[in-house]
Amino acid sequence: MQEEGVIKFDLHFTESGPVTAASLEELIYWRGLLWEQGLIGQDPQRYGGYGFGNVSQRAPGVLQPNNNMTFIISGSQTGHLHLLTREHFAFVSSCDAYTNRVDAQGPIRPSSESLTHGMVYRQSNDINVVLHAHSPDIWQAADALHLPVTDAVVEYGTPAMAQEVDRLFRETNVAQQKIFSMGGHEDGIVAFGSSAGEAGAILTRTLLHCRNQH
Repeated sequence: MQEEGVIKFDLHFTESGPVTAASLEELIYWRGLLWEQGLIGQDPQRYGGYGFGNVSQRAPGVLQPNNNMTFIISGSQTGHLHLLTREHFAFVSSCDAYTNRVDAQGPIRPSSESLTHGMVYRQSNDINVVLHAHSPDIWQAADALHLPVTDAVVEYGTPAMAQEVDRLFRETNVAQQKIFSMGGHEDGIVAFGSSAGEAGAILTRTLLHCRNQH
């Protein structure tokens, strides 16, 4: 069983106060909805009891060479919490899947999926929110739903997973579908969009479609 929430990248973390750079209300609202549906959370009966799922939002107004890699992400091991506050987010100032390094600051360490989120933001300036949920229904039906899927031998939270995301954007229509399955990460589904509302609606609509097929 893979351990969700175990950081595998080279993290350079500076403890600091809560993130204040952006409005997180919509992101927190949608993350709460996903928690209520069991798509994010922590359950002794699932994944060895580790927390699962995380959310992020592009950080506005931070100008640097890799500005599209700058984002705010929920902290590692926050899955048990229904509603997050600013205390539960970290600011990722840079991340590089090819050197396996993440630089972050905040009151909490960033999610173990930071490299994957960063790679999604790298694809388009129109992507402002990434939601990583766990849905057995969608994951098991990914092929039937014609969803893009990362290679089943690639584990979560690794540079290889982020590079698989890069491949999906080059080789599939994931940019149009705005959702993909993590083949080597049990039940892992990622949806993204211009807002938390768009990404959340894509995830919810896919789940409803999936359940209606049964």
